[in-house]
Amino acid sequence: MPFAFSSAAVYPILMLLASNVFMTFAWYGHLKHKGSAIWIAIITSWGIAFFEYCLAVPANRIGSEVYSTAQLKTIQEVITLLVFSGFSVFWLGENLTWNHAIGFALIAVGASFIFRG
Repeated sequence: MPFAFSSAAVYPILMLLASNVFMTFAWYGHLKHKGSAIWIAIITSWGIAFFEYCLAVPANRIGSEVYSTAQLKTIQEVITLLVFSGFSVFWLGENLTWNHAIGFALIAVGASFIFRG
C-alpha cells in the first residue's frame, strides 16, 4: 500500500518534533546553568516536560491511525537525534564530529528497516 500524506500521517511527526524540543530542553537545558540549584533544575525540567507530554501523547494517539507503535517510536528516536544534534551545537556550544555523524547515520539506517514491508 503506498504511503498517503494525510493529517494523521503528518501532524504526529510535527507534534513529535515540537515535543522533542521541549523534552531536550527539559533533560539537557539545565547543563548550560550548572550554577543553579539542582532542585530548581528538577522543577523547571518537570514544568517543561509537561508541555512535551501535551504534544507527545496526542501525537502518538493520532499517529496510531497510520503508523504502528514501532514506527512511531522509531520516528520519535530519529527526531530525537536530529533535535539533540542541533541543541548540542546551538545551545550547549558542543561540536559534532564525524564519529557522531557516522553513528547517527547507522542508527538511521537501522531505523529504516522498521518501515520496510
